[in-house]
Amino acid sequence: MVTTTTSGAARAVRGGEGKPLLSIRDFKVEYRTGSGATVQAVRGVDLDLYPGESLALVGESGCGKTTFGLGLLRLLPRLGHASGKVIFNRGDGTEIDVLGLDGRDLRQFRWRDAAMVFQGAMNAFNPVLKIRAHMHDTMRAHTKATRQEIEDRAGDLLRLVRLEPERVMDCYPHELSGGMRQRVLIAMSLLLEPEVLILDEPTTALDILTQRSIVDVLHEVRERLGFSMIFISHDLSLAAELADRVATMYAGRLVETGGVRDLFYRPRHPYTLGLIKAVPPIVGDLPDLESIPGGPPSLAALPPGCTFNPRCKFATDECREAEPDLVPVTDQDGSAHDVACIHWKDVHLDREARNQDLGTAS
Repeated sequence: MVTTTTSGAARAVRGGEGKPLLSIRDFKVEYRTGSGATVQAVRGVDLDLYPGESLALVGESGCGKTTFGLGLLRLLPRLGHASGKVIFNRGDGTEIDVLGLDGRDLRQFRWRDAAMVFQGAMNAFNPVLKIRAHMHDTMRAHTKATRQEIEDRAGDLLRLVRLEPERVMDCYPHELSGGMRQRVLIAMSLLLEPEVLILDEPTTALDILTQRSIVDVLHEVRERLGFSMIFISHDLSLAAELADRVATMYAGRLVETGGVRDLFYRPRHPYTLGLIKAVPPIVGDLPDLESIPGGPPSLAALPPGCTFNPRCKFATDECREAEPDLVPVTDQDGSAHDVACIHWKDVHLDREARNQDLGTAS
């Protein structure tokens, strides 16, 4: 049967209580180019994920979000290399150095301790195998479960994601809709009861009603099973619904982290503010939407200083001299963020003025 626990409530800005489930320090991912040079796609990320917490990782395409997720599970292509420190603290007290795992130990870490729902449900399955075969192959690769135990576990999880196992298990992937395939992927990722689930754009290419269904399923499954979740997306509305905490990534670095409400109502980094301003509000009059000028920089030729400075209206000469560190900041209202910007106070005032114009100041 599926074990049920209660997931944690929204965590504090810098994480939850007690010991982190996943502790990431100075995490980097480099790719070798054809010329022999290296390009850093993820640059020195420090992050903690706590038991029962849902963390959204947001940013434009190409900022390093997916590479970050793949790097955590050691699933990078051959030309990629991850470095730094990634410590996973199992529920039984065992401490695992993820980047030091190899062979059977690495295989056991994947799926059993941490699993990933990959982007693109439409082509995530072997087209010549039925869903039943996918479930059995996954379980048998990691456990000695009997056929009946696999059937029971798969059936419980499929029902949990609102699918009928009697029908779905005997289907080939092409016989299922995109939303059904996405839910099967979520069920498969939970077969071995991992403590961490990484979801990479789980609603990509799905219509708005199916997206709503997937979000509801994720809410319900997380509430029942109590796992921690890293939700990778460029969709701020989904991040707002699914996350306890949000981290904004730009050019391979985290530029802001904060509690979900604080970050959306009181952003401190101009990039986060730009992302929010580009989304129309659902209440009040429609304001003039503002797009972020320019495009993300090439990771092979980053601008000097703050990498966002060529697109930032708050940029000064000081911004072009050195890249700011991610440091904690706290306002008089008690809200706290970690932000990599020397002009965070100006960003805060800009957002407060917009909140007042929209009549949504909190």
